[in-house]
Amino acid sequence: MGSVSFLLIAVILTALAFDFTNGFHDTANSMATSIATGALSPRVAVAVAGVLNLVGAFLSTKVASTISTGIVDDKKVSLVMIFAGLVGAILWNLTTWLFGLPSSSSHALFGGLIGAVWVGAGGPAIHFDTVVEKIVIPAIASPILACGVALVATYLAYVITRRTSERKARKGFRRGQIGSASLVALAHGTNDAQKTMGVITLALISTGVLHRGAQPPWWVVLSAGLAISLGTYVGGWRIIRTMGRGLTDIEAPQGFTAETTATAVILSSSHLGFALSTTQVCTGGILGAGLGRRLARVRWGVAGRIAVSWALTLPAAAAVGGVAAWVADRGNLGVALVALVALAAAAGFYALSRRAPVNRENVNELPDRHEEPADRSAV
Repeated sequence: MGSVSFLLIAVILTALAFDFTNGFHDTANSMATSIATGALSPRVAVAVAGVLNLVGAFLSTKVASTISTGIVDDKKVSLVMIFAGLVGAILWNLTTWLFGLPSSSSHALFGGLIGAVWVGAGGPAIHFDTVVEKIVIPAIASPILACGVALVATYLAYVITRRTSERKARKGFRRGQIGSASLVALAHGTNDAQKTMGVITLALISTGVLHRGAQPPWWVVLSAGLAISLGTYVGGWRIIRTMGRGLTDIEAPQGFTAETTATAVILSSSHLGFALSTTQVCTGGILGAGLGRRLARVRWGVAGRIAVSWALTLPAAAAVGGVAAWVADRGNLGVALVALVALAAAAGFYALSRRAPVNRENVNELPDRHEEPADRSAV
């Protein structure tokens, strides 16, 4: 068995820092539509999401195994590479959070790791067949699937309740949203917390602390669940505003169908070990819910910017992870330099966000009052 080094501890702490950013970056996935429709108050929504993220972390470890033993050759991975990959993922998360873009924390992590390992160990150390099968294909298919299912479900929801009074239907769907949003939060914990578990487990395997193919120890599961739930409770208000108000106008029936659709897709993928992006699934569900309501407004300019951020996530995080790995490989001084640059960048992002703060008081305002006229789409 290997020994626990200072670098290993630093990697574990950096992984938990990423998990924290994953939490506040992805709070919108489960709670944006419930906050937008008034089904839950902002404060209650983030508290519920935080608790259920923690519970969800204990439901499965299949995705963690995909990351720790699937996308890279764990025999060729060093702690420096893992550290650099995490830095790439964190910086991309903070960049997209600043602009209120619901990009994928999952793909940021994968991209950072792939870039760092590619620079540090070469292309053969990356299992590109697994990357394509369990990351790229689900990334393309899952939002399309979620959009299509949510579109049909939303259309049917309005058809079925067309003879019910609007007030009664809205009240019923808002109650339903409490359950559906909670299920999304549970599914998010099940899927996303596992990614950090997988990274920490990979670090433990690479240093010999754990044997190859080992499952995440209980303390890894607990710490990853706590980190993501704490980040969720902080609330990523900038992204909540984009998903709840910026993409389309959300009513209670749409929120319910979008959340229910996302839950089904995410839990199914977790069971199969597909490390898909909960952000892409939930965004696809919201877009489908917008298209499924007659005369609903869909802001295609916002959707386009989100799609561009999705396309850039893997290569951008990989580029930062690769550069970080090259610098960090110079020795302890290189590792310290990468850490200092990352901390300075994080402080800079936070300072910039204070120029136009978004919080629970103004989260339901439109992201941009000068947004282009919304298209009207109907089924």
